[in-house]
Amino acid sequence: MPEIDELLRHLKDVDGSDLHLSAGREPRIRVHGELAPMEGRPVLDHEGLMALLEPIAADVHWREYVETNDVDFAYGLEGVARFRANYFMQEHGASAVFRIIPEQIIPLQDLKVPDAIGRLADLRNGLVVVTGPTGSGKSTTLAAIVHKINSASRRHIVTIEDPVEFVHQNRESVLSHREVGIHTKSFAAALRSAVRQDADVVLVGEMRDRETIAMAITAAEMGTLVFGTLHTNGAAKTIDRIIDAFPASEQPQVRLSLSESLAAVVSQLLLPAAGGSGRVAVNEILLRTQGLPNVIREGNTQMIDSIIQSGKGDGMQGMDDALGDLLQAGRITARDAYLKARDKTRFESQVPD
Repeated sequence: MPEIDELLRHLKDVDGSDLHLSAGREPRIRVHGELAPMEGRPVLDHEGLMALLEPIAADVHWREYVETNDVDFAYGLEGVARFRANYFMQEHGASAVFRIIPEQIIPLQDLKVPDAIGRLADLRNGLVVVTGPTGSGKSTTLAAIVHKINSASRRHIVTIEDPVEFVHQNRESVLSHREVGIHTKSFAAALRSAVRQDADVVLVGEMRDRETIAMAITAAEMGTLVFGTLHTNGAAKTIDRIIDAFPASEQPQVRLSLSESLAAVVSQLLLPAAGGSGRVAVNEILLRTQGLPNVIREGNTQMIDSIIQSGKGDGMQGMDDALGDLLQAGRITARDAYLKARDKTRFESQVPD
């Protein structure tokens, strides 16, 4: 058994989310959002850490790490979990971060996300973008949506990830998991192929470049339901980020295409739960309405907040409103709501001195 398995088992046992290994430091784990040293573990050195990391990496991944100083892959530990591994180099030598991917996909009802997010699984076409910073639970939310589709609909679902994280078993739908670098050359290439593979639903792990964004929009225009992620904060900034990925000469056409294909933007943050046990997802939700395409075409994204406010009856909500609801329900603290709020004056009076 690889020596590193013991550390990964400990991460699971203490309900942690991430294991950090870095030459020059002792191992650290993140539990409920807080990063702390593992008790009784010595400081790692470069040679020792390299010896710890190599046994669980496939030859192709280890070769990439040695040649480029960076690599991503998934590692499965039977009976424990799958882990997303990132190896990299830093000033003191080798480093790695392992993020736990639960073996069981958490259903939407257990995630306690708004009903509007669950209804995205019922869409038949369009582009749905889930946004938020690293570690905000985007992959978990998307996995739950795909799980609902898989459980209730007979569709062909293609996931394109780097690496593959959640592995879905075929239920009512047929799943094709594709890993960039192993099963396909790039996100864009896999998206281009998905259209020819009779895909009803495509999950794009990350819309990281212009070509991938363009292919995601095109696939959605052609009648595919496309889910993708971006590291943006808020619906308006997400739309701007998509448009700004293209040269100025192409932006009018991209605005037109996006106005016709965008079905929803879900922005997500993870906050510590009040009481210190676990974390709570907070969502801003923008859904397609009659007025949204015109706002996108005209580049009038400052009107997005107004669209969200007027669409509350359809399940839309702004981030500050979502924070306020969770605070009122006692699920998060006033201080955490204040720190994440855009309009901080709304929460300032509720923060203890």
